[in-house]
Amino acid sequence: MSPVPGSGLAKGLAVTLRTMTKKTVTEQYPEHQPELPPRTRGVIGLFEENCTVCMLCARECPDWCIYIDSHKETVPPAAPGGRERSRNVLDRFAIDFSLCMYCGICIEVCPFDALFWSPEFEYAETDIHELTHERDKLREWMWTVPAPPALDPGAEEPKELAAARKAAEKQAAAEATPPGTKEGES
Repeated sequence: MSPVPGSGLAKGLAVTLRTMTKKTVTEQYPEHQPELPPRTRGVIGLFEENCTVCMLCARECPDWCIYIDSHKETVPPAAPGGRERSRNVLDRFAIDFSLCMYCGICIEVCPFDALFWSPEFEYAETDIHELTHERDKLREWMWTVPAPPALDPGAEEPKELAAARKAAEKQAAAEATPPGTKEGES
């Protein structure tokens, strides 16, 4: 049996009419900003004060898109008679977002919490060379990083917090005990 001439056109128009009567789901992006999930991966923000120039992020990056330059400075001794120490000072920290695959390995390996995910996603450029963002821009994005979520009330307390709380309780108990008496005596 051969198809009726024009039946394909009629089916196509029927589909068009059905979809025209339904509510659209398209968001008008520039006018209406999208509501992003809390763990959105936008760009990487740099908290420069925490960076010790350990270079772990640059070494572990599978794309080699992190560029770090530094120099050593001598720090005077903390106490009289002590020895001088040297420390690395960050000169340049840049990420080439034209190469970055947003895997987050650099954020995970940073032992000093200097890198964070920012939900910022509007950083398009007309020239690919402009996608290498230096530390000033990365520092600006740090202010868009959301606060960490609250701890689950049923979760186990971190070891560091538990140890600090116990030490504070022990010190408070020692201060509350009158001088000349031992704890546990009445």
